[in-house]
Amino acid sequence: MATFTALTRSLGQHCLKNSKFQSSDLGRFILSIPNYNFDCSFHQFQSCRTIILQTFSSESVKLQRLSESDSGIVEVNLDRTAAKNSIGKEMLRGLRQTFESISSDDSAKVVMICSSVPKVFCAGADLKERKLMTPSEVQSFVNSLRSTFLYIEELHIPTIAVIEGAALGGGLEMALSCDLRICGEGAVLGLPETGLAIIPGAGGTQRLPRLVGKSMAKELIFTGRKIGGIEALSMGLVNYSVPAGEARLKALEVAREINQKGPIAIRMAKRAINEGIQMDLASGLELEEECYEQILNTKDRLEGLAAFAEKRKPVYTGK
Repeated sequence: MATFTALTRSLGQHCLKNSKFQSSDLGRFILSIPNYNFDCSFHQFQSCRTIILQTFSSESVKLQRLSESDSGIVEVNLDRTAAKNSIGKEMLRGLRQTFESISSDDSAKVVMICSSVPKVFCAGADLKERKLMTPSEVQSFVNSLRSTFLYIEELHIPTIAVIEGAALGGGLEMALSCDLRICGEGAVLGLPETGLAIIPGAGGTQRLPRLVGKSMAKELIFTGRKIGGIEALSMGLVNYSVPAGEARLKALEVAREINQKGPIAIRMAKRAINEGIQMDLASGLELEEECYEQILNTKDRLEGLAAFAEKRKPVYTGK
């Protein structure tokens, strides 16, 4: 155990010195440590991964696991108070690195994207920083933003945007890239880009109409109108609108429900829905069959049947 403690200390120091360190580099890093005891248990290995996951936080994007009772639920906190969580270059890098580290961690089952800044989820792009960019730099930044949001959307585990306060422009586009959105009634949501003579360029023109319909999306984007939580719920933009200040509690409730289900089944369901909705029905049904086949020979499926027969809560292992 002393060797393991030394390992974790070395890991933390290495991560801090090398911002490009990826959790996929774990094996190579361990191999580089002299006299490392390779007989460490799987539990210790998972602890290594947890420390790596917790270390991957930028100044404006904080990543943490919840308590052991909620093992599998990961929380990403946006924390750029002075700029109202507006997304600049550093925050964008932090988001990308954070979600790449989550993607490579097998123990992560659900992600909640929250804000540590009162009364704001994310105010959009950092326009002060944008003003200093050349047109080519703006294009490169927006392309990176679009790519990062696509990465979030394609993450193999469910993502939940927890919205209290303002979610505007790129902030709403980030929420749109999540699987679920839960907001407080005091939330303010909108895509105001046309008022700046631009368009939502990080997925807003594509994801919003898929959620609320073409006509409603056009109205919101053309006018830049901002809406509250109750109206967002009525048009299908969010899954839940709860009293102000209670969005995280509701999101945690939903995350816990998801976390109890078979993790392979959740991944396959997400893939079938996300990819299938882009296909015709016949192709979508073929995809569903393919996804179902990947579940048939899992231990979790047998555990689910046994738990049902024995009238007990199933214990899924993701195998």
